[in-house]
Amino acid sequence: MSEWGDGTRVVHSTPAVPGEPFLAGPVFAGPYHLGGGDVYGRSHNPTWRALEAALGGLDGGTTVLFPSGMAAISTFLRVVLRPGDTVVLPSDGYFLVRELIKGRPVRVVEAPTAGPYPSFEGVRLVLLETPSNPGLDVCDIAVLADAAHAAGALLAVDNTTATPLGQRPLELGADAVLSSDTKAVAGHSDVVLGHVSTSDPGLAELLLAERTVSGVIPGPFEVWLAHRGLGTLDLRLARQAENAAALYDVLRTHPAVSGLRWPGAPEDPAHAVAARQMRRFGGVLTFELAGVDAVEAFLSRSRLVAASTSFGGLHTSLDRRAQWGDPVPPGLARLSAGCEDTADLVADVLGAL
Repeated sequence: MSEWGDGTRVVHSTPAVPGEPFLAGPVFAGPYHLGGGDVYGRSHNPTWRALEAALGGLDGGTTVLFPSGMAAISTFLRVVLRPGDTVVLPSDGYFLVRELIKGRPVRVVEAPTAGPYPSFEGVRLVLLETPSNPGLDVCDIAVLADAAHAAGALLAVDNTTATPLGQRPLELGADAVLSSDTKAVAGHSDVVLGHVSTSDPGLAELLLAERTVSGVIPGPFEVWLAHRGLGTLDLRLARQAENAAALYDVLRTHPAVSGLRWPGAPEDPAHAVAARQMRRFGGVLTFELAGVDAVEAFLSRSRLVAASTSFGGLHTSLDRRAQWGDPVPPGLARLSAGCEDTADLVADVLGAL
């Protein structure tokens, strides 16, 4: 499958079998008749395996599914960390991850995504999020992976913003890639799901065992919906990036907008690194309006931009991140460009501004 383009890979993520459907329906079994390969629904499900194989092929490793992105990262942390370990994590990444790790008996060292980074000596895990959420800063995965491995540390990358088509951290040296598939992978704002992929068979086995023992398992129907949505990921990302580029062009000089960020723009501070390691730039932009009232006024005037705290879906959405606890200015907005017609979306945004 590696010789195919992205569109072909996601459409044909499940091999064709004569007489079988393109994508088999979800399997809801609890117990199975013993004597075959599957035993019990907490440990085995063919619907999981189908999507895990598809995502593993895109990420370049072995994938383990979880019922949410936070379930994926919390399980990963339980598997790789022990009391007293040191973790380096992004100070500008998803705020709940910082809250999650700070509740554990480990030493936390924070660093901004764009650096500078501390020494990794004595560190057990380096966790990156690139592009960061919500600031959209970027770090050099390959350079940091080399530094982490030289110090004996693991390196994991939250790849939610980039997606498996936009960036392949395992190929750049990461030990694991984490994703909230609630966002672009499923893509239709109707699923909560997550996954971890790794090129280390031993780590994959530990994750599978922990999922089985803890019971942190995804629902078969949600997994099937995400797999169904995966087939249009290439098309959706292309339109979202087209819309993001068009919005960047009109927002960069707009008097009501400041602090505009999108790694796909040559003018963006992160573009040089992003262009080296990302295969596409996605549809998420970040910018500031004058404050809370300005954001609310924008949303009230817009006909196409929804107030929503997720991103990566078909609908263009905007989230004022300070309301959730991110340490950002009150008027900072993360805009996720959807799949609307570009001209319609640009006209709507300009009108709302």
